[in-house]
This record gives sequence, structure tokens and C-alpha cells, in this order.
Amino acid sequence: MKIFSPLYERAMVWSRHRRAPWFLGGLSFAESSFFPIPPDVMLAPMCLANPHRAWWFALVTTLTSVAGGLFGYLIGYYAFDLIEPWLRGSNYWSAYEQAVAWFDAWGFWAIFIAGFSPIPYKVFTIAAGVASMALLPFTLASLVGRGARFFLVAGLMAWGGERMEGALRKYVDRIGWATVAAVVVGVLVYRAG
Repeated sequence: MKIFSPLYERAMVWSRHRRAPWFLGGLSFAESSFFPIPPDVMLAPMCLANPHRAWWFALVTTLTSVAGGLFGYLIGYYAFDLIEPWLRGSNYWSAYEQAVAWFDAWGFWAIFIAGFSPIPYKVFTIAAGVASMALLPFTLASLVGRGARFFLVAGLMAWGGERMEGALRKYVDRIGWATVAAVVVGVLVYRAG
């Protein structure tokens, strides 16, 4: 059943749109403070479609992600009381508690690690605001951590270029179903444990 192929084709068409960098920037900003979809899902196809602009796309993603992280920080600093009931009722509460524990243990390094961790970055930005983390170290750690992640994605996609795009086009349905199966197994293991 080919569900993922049409989605992949649509993503590749969107990634070549003249306003795609604006959409990428908006997605990156939103993901760092409140939106659930990571910018990698747009960054990767854009870098595949335009490998010569991959570093530019990574820079746009990094800067707008850090700007969104600063917005998330402000949410945590000024408006946590307003969002706490929602956060407690959402799937993000345990991730938030983990982020707070990381801040207690590692401080500055928690934000740096957040760029690569499976815990959503937005949770760290909000927790940093709640913890009143110093703004300069927060911003620097965000720039380095998020930048490393996005430049790695962009570099891998640009390096793979047309070969990788062709391979993904050929195997996208298998990869998609394998990912769905892995998520289902992960949920089952989590609930059993």
C-alpha cells in the first residue's frame, strides 16, 4: 500500500516552491515554542531538491529555531501559569519534567543536548524560561545545539543529492511503514514497562 510515496512527492514539490524558505522559517520558529512537527521534515526535502542551497536552508532553520526558542523561553518565564494546566494534561508533561531534571543536573548543557535529544526542543525552551536560565548562555547553547543538528541534516542531504533522492523515492513506502511499526512497538514497550 503506497501511502508515503504521494506524500514524499508532494513534499518535494513544496520544497521547490519559491516561498519554501519562508515556510521553513515559520515552521522552525513555531516548532521551538509550541508546534509539534520538527523542521527536519521540511529541511531535508528542501536540501535534496536544492543541494547547492543546503547551507542557506540550515542557517535559516537554525536562526528561526533559536528565535522561536527565545519565544518559548518568554512563554516559560512570563506565562507558565497560563499554560501549565494544558501542559499537565498533554503528552508533554513527562518530557517537561525530564527537561527540568536535566537543567538541575547540567544547566547550560541541557539546552545544547536538547538539539539532538528525542525530547521536543520546545519543552526545553519553556523549562529554561521557568528556571530563569541566563539568556546569553541559553541563546549560545541553542545556536550551537540546533545549528549542529540542522547543518548535519542539510549536509547529509546535500551530500546524498540526486542519489539519495532517487533512493528515497524508491524506498519511501518501506521506510514509512518501518517507521510506523517502530513507533507502534515503542508505544507498546513503553506501556508494558
